[in-house]
Amino acid sequence: MKSFLFPLFLILALVVLVGCSNAAEKSNQGSSSNNQSKVSQFPTEKLVALNESIEKFKKENPNPNKVAAVELEKGGTFKLALLPEIAPKTVANFEKKVNEGYYNGLIFHRVEDWVVQGGDPLGNGTGGGEMETELNPRSFTPGSLGVARGMDINISNDSQFFINTTDAGWLDNQYTNFGQLIEGAEAVLNLKVGDKIKSIKIESL
Repeated sequence: MKSFLFPLFLILALVVLVGCSNAAEKSNQGSSSNNQSKVSQFPTEKLVALNESIEKFKKENPNPNKVAAVELEKGGTFKLALLPEIAPKTVANFEKKVNEGYYNGLIFHRVEDWVVQGGDPLGNGTGGGEMETELNPRSFTPGSLGVARGMDINISNDSQFFINTTDAGWLDNQYTNFGQLIEGAEAVLNLKVGDKIKSIKIESL
């Protein structure tokens, strides 16, 4: 009887130890997951580079004439300096839509490592009308504000806009560049597909 009980006791002890080990592992995994969810998804160096580009622009353009303040439905705001001196028709079109409340409630339908894009009335990248492309010499440095377009370089979308969050020099002289992010880099980098624009307001400085 004793010889039977001893191995049985060993088996039970092993089962308990394995169970405790698995529970501890799951607990640690859960803790790690929770910690990760609190950390921003973008790398720190990306934020640093974007802020450096913002500061460089602000030094060169200390008093922008027009600024668009974009408030997000989930909370957070970012600001864009508009550049009518290099893209007058594009800025006028954007400002008109903003003042009409056109963008209120629309989403950011595209969020990639290097760019965020929104302003599509259909929410899938296929909506919006047409307008003339205004190519200019300004480079698409981090934080630049651009206009989406199709295959024809001369025709741009009249509602969809994008902000490149890293350097995108390959877009130079290919897309309309009409502004620059000047505040709220973290809000832009934290955007997710489906995030809604609560409102955009033009601030005349």
